[in-house]
Amino acid sequence: MPEQVEPLNTHQHRDLAMHASAGQHPHCVQIVTGEVGHAATCCPIFFVKDPETGRFNLIALFGFQPGDLLVQGMDQGSGQTSGQAGNSGRPLFIPLEMIRQGFFIDGDTIVIDPAHPRFAPGGTIPLFDAMGEPTDEMRLIQRSLGALVAGREATEAFTAEMMRLRLIEPIDISLRFDDGEKLTLEGLYTISLDALHDLPDADVLTLFRSGHLATAITIQASQRQVSALAQRKNNKITQA
Repeated sequence: MPEQVEPLNTHQHRDLAMHASAGQHPHCVQIVTGEVGHAATCCPIFFVKDPETGRFNLIALFGFQPGDLLVQGMDQGSGQTSGQAGNSGRPLFIPLEMIRQGFFIDGDTIVIDPAHPRFAPGGTIPLFDAMGEPTDEMRLIQRSLGALVAGREATEAFTAEMMRLRLIEPIDISLRFDDGEKLTLEGLYTISLDALHDLPDADVLTLFRSGHLATAITIQASQRQVSALAQRKNNKITQA
């Protein structure tokens, strides 16, 4: 959380307006387990280690390197705060972390970073209506913050269980594109199917009842999205 934040309130921020998003959409975004099912429809999902704590986090990969946005709709509308895609070309999946840009939770209070680019001059989306009530866009952010708070605890529990059962394994991905470019993705981890298959029945049943089994299988299966993103990158190369 930034050092200089302000508690959000209807008096101080009654006339504050925000931008739909701020800055370029990153090529990978941290997610929580509640987002896994939605993210896996368009993104590969991996574990990565936090360089400071050594703990595993979950990320959704939107591209292979900074500047890559290879998921459908990202180049048309990565800043929209809608979670569904359709014929309009809107993104298939927008992470909670992107929806809540500039907003944070401090205890039980929503706070904002007034220096965040989302609140730069020229914003057109009000936080509050004429009656001082949160706008629909602000309510979406409130829900997203709540989902993140609950989701982080659930994600930590899931990751701890995966580590306890030794189901997390490293994976290196090597890619080659039509222009001769080669990429190797390192520092990524996934679910080991072999280790999962070797689990005692009692552990599998426990994972099933907790919902962790479905999440683990979905994360592992999302690797098929790597080839889809690689194809999109190749298409961009050939069309350039």
